[in-house]
Amino acid sequence: MDVQTIGSFINGTWLNGEADIRITDPGDNSKMSSTYHYATDEQVHTAIQAASDAFPSWASTPTSVRASYIWKALEIWQTKLDDIATIVTKEMGKPLRESRSEATRAVDEIRYWAGEALHIEGRTFESSRKNVEAYSIRQPIGPIAAITPWNFPVLSPIRKVIPALICGCTVVLKPAIQAPGPSVILAQILEEVGIPKGVFNLILGPGRSIGDIITNHPSIAGITFTGSTQVGLTIYQAAAKRNAKVQLEMGGKNAVVVAGYSDLEFAANEIVGAAFTTCGQRCTSISRIIVTKEQQKDLEKELIRCVKSLKVGYGLNPDTNLGPLSSKEQFETVKKYLEIQKRDNLGRILVEGDLPEIDGYYIRPTIITDVQPGSVIAMEEIFGPVLVLIPVEDFEQALTVSNEVSYGLTAAIFTDNQDHAYHFTMQSETGMVHVNHGTSSECHVPFGGWKMSGQGAFGISDASKDFFTTTKSIYRMYQ
Repeated sequence: MDVQTIGSFINGTWLNGEADIRITDPGDNSKMSSTYHYATDEQVHTAIQAASDAFPSWASTPTSVRASYIWKALEIWQTKLDDIATIVTKEMGKPLRESRSEATRAVDEIRYWAGEALHIEGRTFESSRKNVEAYSIRQPIGPIAAITPWNFPVLSPIRKVIPALICGCTVVLKPAIQAPGPSVILAQILEEVGIPKGVFNLILGPGRSIGDIITNHPSIAGITFTGSTQVGLTIYQAAAKRNAKVQLEMGGKNAVVVAGYSDLEFAANEIVGAAFTTCGQRCTSISRIIVTKEQQKDLEKELIRCVKSLKVGYGLNPDTNLGPLSSKEQFETVKKYLEIQKRDNLGRILVEGDLPEIDGYYIRPTIITDVQPGSVIAMEEIFGPVLVLIPVEDFEQALTVSNEVSYGLTAAIFTDNQDHAYHFTMQSETGMVHVNHGTSSECHVPFGGWKMSGQGAFGISDASKDFFTTTKSIYRMYQ
């Protein structure tokens, strides 16, 4: 994808805006990745009106016809995987191997939802009255706004836009301005396959001003958001005032418990992969290790080995497996927590990785051990390559510490004790639990969190239907 200035896609037309945003390559600050036009407030209102006007026709379009656009889009998407991966790496910094994996995984998720088109099912009920049939159907809720983050600039838009279109909703997509490139490519593809005007709209610009318009607009029936808990709760409060539907995927402070597990080499490999992929900038990243003291030292040795094997560098270098942080703002945030750890003597540095000799937003992959439960770095989401290790006496204490945070997205346990595995899966206050496994997800399994990590219907799988559709019950009497 060449560096060019691109605007928003509204009602089937590409429009220029009022100002430019220039995105600097986070892995090499001497390079500019791309430039975009900000949408004006008027253009945002136009996009919402276009989605509202297009909704009745799109909602009444047979699902097989809606799916045909998605199947055609999938064919084109598969020809652009290299372009998509490259712009992801240039805009938000993740290594090219991760960017390619994300673009390729989108193929499976698009295919899954195209196949769901004929499975938007209702239910039938046996009536208690003679000559009466009772059944329910699903209908699309209306125009929806999709607000997506920068850390998964491919999968997050795909997971919202594609199921929304299949379910019969029209869409206004607002991607994070730090990495909108994949959303632009998606818009170009949907334009190429002839999606009807107004069915899909892309608006580019800052989250605060555009988000306020979207959240408060009476024509937006639902808002699906992935991002920070603070922003998600603001959206939730605003949407509640007009009873708009919300689907919120928010932050996490995810724990892994290690208690009585024999293969610590395997556990360390899984933990480090889950902690440092995307430079720790995933809502599902493991950021806390809770380990029994009897296994602490042995696990630490394996963790040191794993971190020392990480190659930190520029994302387009083929041997890089840990890139930079996405932005100066994120870089400063992670530095702040490392300074707090040093100032307040919150544990000790177990291991730090190397830094590349390049001007970018790089932080050493760091593990801090002997961290106390309840401390700042054990409780707050850092969202970077920083992993804390908390020693505990036994499994019961480990479970308590795992649940002490305000978040509840995902958790994992490595143990040979099946009783411990069972109790952890049942008592963990999270939406997802992994046993002897990292925190990766699959496209057909519900994805979401409890507590301050989520609100509304789970996403990714067919659970998304619970957000994009609403139930209507029908009674029919015969003479």
